[in-house]
Amino acid sequence: MRIHALKTLKNFWKKYPDAESNLKYWYSKIEGNSYQTPQEVIADFKGADYIGNERIVFNIARNKYRLVAAFNYEFQLCFVKFLGTHKEYDNTEVKTVDYNP
Repeated sequence: MRIHALKTLKNFWKKYPDAESNLKYWYSKIEGNSYQTPQEVIADFKGADYIGNERIVFNIARNKYRLVAAFNYEFQLCFVKFLGTHKEYDNTEVKTVDYNP
């Protein structure tokens, strides 16, 4: 699966270094697999949840941060739609947000 965009993850872990190892793991796991359904993705990530609109929320750094990604299973694409603190996540409409660095 191709992920858009690694730069987003790198910029985030520069600001929050404690997220780096988890984000690298997330990236390598998604990139290294082919998924056909949200359930297949969630099976690989304990604590991830499907939130609708082809989006899954992932817990990063023991739920200190949240990553929301949208998946296009037909074309094997993954788009980071939100990456932020848990507090920012709580104040964001994650089913429709588009990443705005």
